Amino acid sequence: MGVTLELAQFVARTRYEDLPVTATQMAKRCLLDWLGNALAASRDPSVNALLDVFDQMGGNPQSIVIGRGRKNTVLQAAMANGYLSHFLDFDDTHVPTILHPTSPVMPAAMALAESLGSTGKDLITAFVLGVDVATRLAIAICPSHYEAGWHVTGSVGPLGAAAAVGTLLRLDSQRLARAFGLAAVAPVGLRENFGTMGKAFHPGMAAHNGTLASMLAERGFTAAENILEGSNGYLRALSAAPNPEVLTQDLGISFLINEVSFKPYACGVVNHPLIDGVIQLRDSHAIQPEDVAAIEARMSAVEPVPQLAANPQPDSGLSGKFSLAHCAAVALTDGAAGPAQFTDERARYPIIRDLRSRFKVQLTKEMGEHEAGVAIILKNGHRLEVYIPHATGTPENPMSDAALETKFRRSVAGIISEEAAEKVLSLVSNLEEIKEVGEIMGHLDA
Repeated sequence: MGVTLELAQFVARTRYEDLPVTATQMAKRCLLDWLGNALAASRDPSVNALLDVFDQMGGNPQSIVIGRGRKNTVLQAAMANGYLSHFLDFDDTHVPTILHPTSPVMPAAMALAESLGSTGKDLITAFVLGVDVATRLAIAICPSHYEAGWHVTGSVGPLGAAAAVGTLLRLDSQRLARAFGLAAVAPVGLRENFGTMGKAFHPGMAAHNGTLASMLAERGFTAAENILEGSNGYLRALSAAPNPEVLTQDLGISFLINEVSFKPYACGVVNHPLIDGVIQLRDSHAIQPEDVAAIEARMSAVEPVPQLAANPQPDSGLSGKFSLAHCAAVALTDGAAGPAQFTDERARYPIIRDLRSRFKVQLTKEMGEHEAGVAIILKNGHRLEVYIPHATGTPENPMSDAALETKFRRSVAGIISEEAAEKVLSLVSNLEEIKEVGEIMGHLDA
């Protein structure tokens, strides 16, 4: 049996009762973080372009576009909510592959679950399986896939979304294998788009494409049923060194959703150890920007860190998310790196620009992607140093439930009422008891 069909059989036979508690609890954490990130991004003017196109296209009002008080078709909602998921670069991450698993999978699953009237258990099951498929694929094709210029979230996202939607549609294994074949037609996302709206469009399109693939497979649309392992298939085409064994290794025993990490900072995850170090030094020594002669860092030479190092003076908030110099500068000035630190205004602020010019980084293969040595040299000659072995939010240094709830409340403040926010928190906490998940979505515009 090929790995495509074996993976499809696993998805088709798995039920909520088969999932370990650790996986179901992590699904609820991912849902809460996703809702907060999408709501926080929902007021950005760029969303209007998507909605204008949807208005021109028309369609049945089936599923909510988060934070916009409207319903669109399932496919349109999946696309829009996928875009919102990733716009702030605040979404969860599978650290070893830099995959953002929730951003393509949850928008697809939620859009269809809402239209079908699915239960909380249905959504949890679909989401856990979708994340498992996407993450296994990311491990199987990386790092050569990422190094070739692909954005892995968009590459594996359609298949993860197809697995989730196929689960909600109760597809049998043959139709699921075909759904994978159809989803594999449209991997999306190139790293050249980093720092633009195009990056967030990757998971939006992935959610759309995976949803469409399973909806077509349900109706008898055919595709290669060996799309992953075939001689001209997905693994061979998208990776110089594929590892198909990981697709079925410990299948149903080890659920990879448990490897998901959450972001304390709204930028590329490999920036995070640098930000941690700068904030620690700033706060412990009460450093002011005018006291600083230089900021120095020692970080990994593994991509995408060199790409971030090569952008010392970004000209927009979006490009600032992919600049080590900008992240160091806002961390020192503001003691934070949330959405407010990655606006166009902040990117052009004179003090920030000056601090960016004082930043230097040494890249070495001796450092891991999520560790950093940070030094701040003061104008009086003092040198202050700190070593960050594991950035905040990584599996070795995870965010707590309380920290995630605080992040959610801050993200949605001013967008929904405090009462609505607390209701969402309560519903997500008891997700397995909910009869229709659309109840959650109904509180996102209060």
